[in-house]
Amino acid sequence: MTSFEAPYLDGIHPQVGRVIEEIESFGKHLEFAWDDGVVLHTHMRMSGSWHLYHPGERWRRPQREMVVSIGVDQWRAVCFNAPTVESYRSFDKRRHPGFGHVGPDLCKDHPDIDSCLDRMDRFTDPDEPMAEVLLDQRIACGVGNVYKSEVLWRCGVNPFRAIREIDHETRRRLLEMSAEMLRSNRHRVRRVTAPEAPGGLAVYGRNGLPCPRCGDAVRVKRTGQHLRATYWCPTCQAAPARALLTEVTPTGLVRPIAADPHPAAAQFLRELADRRARYADAAGA
Repeated sequence: MTSFEAPYLDGIHPQVGRVIEEIESFGKHLEFAWDDGVVLHTHMRMSGSWHLYHPGERWRRPQREMVVSIGVDQWRAVCFNAPTVESYRSFDKRRHPGFGHVGPDLCKDHPDIDSCLDRMDRFTDPDEPMAEVLLDQRIACGVGNVYKSEVLWRCGVNPFRAIREIDHETRRRLLEMSAEMLRSNRHRVRRVTAPEAPGGLAVYGRNGLPCPRCGDAVRVKRTGQHLRATYWCPTCQAAPARALLTEVTPTGLVRPIAADPHPAAAQFLRELADRRARYADAAGA
């Protein structure tokens, strides 16, 4: 290492001349390990990013947003706006502030879903909403705020139901769907979680717009310690947490199979999207 800057780092500063032996990612966590046992840990959350530059190359972010800069012979790695920048000695992770044992990385091939489920079973707060549990890196790494909302919608799970109310089969389905969505988007510039939806996202960022499955208006609510936005459909995700069965209507609408087998209920659901569309057209006129 030829240079190291971290103006806000409260911890051990790696020494110039030491060798970077390993760089490892766990979801939005990134760790650098030096040959003297020093480890730098950053967590991107919603705002952070790492960039690579050649010496003298112009940065794509302003200098004031830099929180870490690491220089080697022909490259400089620069971290911008990461809320978490910490360091510790690798022989004693207990000294690492606020960082525990993270779960398997769902972005990687063949993640250990059984281990994630075991971590869910041992979750300390049984009343924690499922939307917050999916974001907990101690269970699994990789699920951010966008995927949280999209996965819960795809599986038909109410985001605000407590984890104790979610059965084992549905928990597994949520984790498997998370891994599937993350892997399918690894090499895409624009995330696509619902190809049938405008813009490729079913509910995230679509507050007030029609749900692509049932036509009801998507809602948004800020929850949790960091007040992250959760988007959901009050119709598709209102039922008790379970795997949601869907069917495709003759007009191409993907919607839940009606729980009421009466023909009038089926007819009502078939015409729901058309009625909402006509109402929107009339309001716009």
